[in-house]
Amino acid sequence: MIFEKITIMLKVVSNTTPIISLLKINRLEILKELYGQIYIPHAVFEEIEAGKLKSFYRDLSALSWIQIMHVKNKHAPNFFPVLDAGEAEAILLAAEMNADLIIIDERLGRLYAKYANLKTTGTLGILLKAKEKGLIGSIKPMIEKLQENDFYMSKSLVRQILKLANEI
Repeated sequence: MIFEKITIMLKVVSNTTPIISLLKINRLEILKELYGQIYIPHAVFEEIEAGKLKSFYRDLSALSWIQIMHVKNKHAPNFFPVLDAGEAEAILLAAEMNADLIIIDERLGRLYAKYANLKTTGTLGILLKAKEKGLIGSIKPMIEKLQENDFYMSKSLVRQILKLANEI
């Protein structure tokens, strides 16, 4: 009997901060390796484009594995006045697509995503999953690079992540 490997493609939406964070440490492809395809709302694309002069910038529209989408209800982001446009549209797009996962770092955005019954992870969760899958050898150097690039993490969070990664 022949068994075929079945790959289930998850619908994964990302907010701006995780993409920028992975760009800053030159590891954006981790998203492709983990999920194959990533969806971002147009507002996230615009936020990335606003940083064209940054050293880490990449044109996401040139990457075939990142799909830039428009939310259906153009007025819906106004329902989230405390979130920036990228966060609001990422949550809305994930809800509209019935996404399996939304990658979002900001605490308030994650709270809204959870209220929308969306499964969340963040940049550190992505790095943990990449280590678990053998895509990276160690999380600690990446955490250090993130910290060097103004990614704030409390000492207790760093310790918790390193413990989960079996690196302490």
